[in-house]
Amino acid sequence: MHRGELRFAVEAGLDLLPVWHGETARERAVELFSDLRVWDTAENSGVLIYVQLVDRKVEILADRGISAGVAQREWDAICREVEQAFRKQRYEEGAIAAIRRVGALLATHFPAHPDNPNELPDRPVLL
Repeated sequence: MHRGELRFAVEAGLDLLPVWHGETARERAVELFSDLRVWDTAENSGVLIYVQLVDRKVEILADRGISAGVAQREWDAICREVEQAFRKQRYEEGAIAAIRRVGALLATHFPAHPDNPNELPDRPVLL
């Protein structure tokens, strides 16, 4: 449906040192965006959905190719919806809804072409 690349990462716990230093979920998502090489796509169309289970925080980071066309408030709205679903213990429903909504945004800004290589792994990352 799109030429974007989507990574979904879930982190159950956090190391003590970053917590001690007050690292936010957003800062951790930025770190993982780099570590998972979400930025490493031909069209700068990578998106990371990061779920921090311990605090039930969700962050979405988009590479510059997609963030140029999608306002941060749209990503934030998806994050809040997922967090709300998680508070109701509807984890699968919340995660799938987020993936679908991000996929729809990617399809709008990066519609699929006949030659649509998969540049990043599709498997969710469990940390």
